[in-house]
Amino acid sequence: MERCAWPKNLSSSRKREIQELCGHNPKKLKDVFDAHSQTGDNPQQPLFADDLIVSVLRSFSNTQSLSSAAESYEVLQAPSNAFVSSEVSMGSESIRSPVFICSKESLMEAATVIYEGRADVASEILRRLSAMPNFMGNSEQKLMGYMLSALKSRVSPVDYPPPVAELLAEEHLLSVWSLYDMSPCFKLGFMAANNAILEAASEQPSTNKLHVIDFDIGWEGQYRNLLILFYVQSIPQAGSQSTLKITTLPDSFNSEERLKMIGDRLTELAAQMNVRLVFNIVRQKLSELSRDSLGCEPDEVLAVNLAFKLYRVPDKSVSTENPRDELLWRVKRLAPRVVTLVEQEMNGNTAPFTMRVGEALAYYGALLESIESTALWGKSEQVRAEEGLSRKLGNLVACEGRDRVERCEVFGKWRARMGMAGFELKPLGPHVAESMKAWLHCWPRTRDPRFTVKEENGGCSFGWRGRTLTVASSWC
Repeated sequence: MERCAWPKNLSSSRKREIQELCGHNPKKLKDVFDAHSQTGDNPQQPLFADDLIVSVLRSFSNTQSLSSAAESYEVLQAPSNAFVSSEVSMGSESIRSPVFICSKESLMEAATVIYEGRADVASEILRRLSAMPNFMGNSEQKLMGYMLSALKSRVSPVDYPPPVAELLAEEHLLSVWSLYDMSPCFKLGFMAANNAILEAASEQPSTNKLHVIDFDIGWEGQYRNLLILFYVQSIPQAGSQSTLKITTLPDSFNSEERLKMIGDRLTELAAQMNVRLVFNIVRQKLSELSRDSLGCEPDEVLAVNLAFKLYRVPDKSVSTENPRDELLWRVKRLAPRVVTLVEQEMNGNTAPFTMRVGEALAYYGALLESIESTALWGKSEQVRAEEGLSRKLGNLVACEGRDRVERCEVFGKWRARMGMAGFELKPLGPHVAESMKAWLHCWPRTRDPRFTVKEENGGCSFGWRGRTLTVASSWC
């Protein structure tokens, strides 16, 4: 039997790669060959180097070259950076066998066959990946575990139900608040929105009344900060009490009871600063929104805050009613002085499945790593935030249609949506970016140079190691 024969399905370009490898680093190949030959089926007939490399390169083949039947997999191959070896003793003999750990490349391979409709092959890949050790110790391992679970839910939703209702539960809301508390990329996005709101108020000095409409108070901390900054900005107007009015609408994420509790806490804080706070909860259909129904007055500065709201509102890819664009049109008719928009920078709405998986790996990988670097809080707080991210990722990857609760988009798409609704961008400018950088350096563990803040295309972006995670912008 000739041990170095080329496989029939090996392309000429792949043959050249093998030959080039043999020429570029013969010593390294010889070392690998010598090690491998000690464990071959027949020690008296060592493998030729070309034959060994063919078997290695075969593991990098595109999934299309794999058999469509899962049973044809003798061993699940993964990229070389995922390879470790194990030794199993059987009597007097030791057998060395390949073991493969879960990697981004192997997960993308599984996503590809899922997209191609080869569920049996995907199930076998995921089964083998599930058998690999994953200690969930660092952010990279956690990411692999979250994505593996998401892909299993995609292939077998009955056996592994994807998170849908969980994203509307109290536990998830608390995990999202933990994320906003821990991640400067989210926290600074809220602060940039506050900056834009207060700047709009300062442009109308004839009044000391500010009215903010928020369709989803995603984080109480934003309004605590806004109250403090509003008080500081209003100090020069001695003798007249400033009024901050907040109007919000309950939804499936924020119940009326929860919003009332937030209002009570904010009212208590406002009293300490001698700021008059009016907190209104309005239960109303989107089609009924108007200045009158929301209690808008002619002598107040009107602002609408859409921080991390729109990505949870379905668009025309989900519903012919297109609630996302309708909300923007209704907001435009309110004629606010400013509209603030803060969103995650991720192409997770209409992107093809494999692209969505790759985007999720890149985005959540950066986010998990950034959280790991700023873990000032108790372990339970970090765990809660990470559990929320696992649900977000699982919903993004495993669900379609109305079951996909979260549909993030990149800033370029938000610009197009806002423009179609009649809004014009109010560039935040470099001064906002510099202000946010100053805030970033005020917190002990966020002085890490891997965090980035920059003015870009009229918005203010916040990221980690070159990957933008959130973008804040202002509109009128």
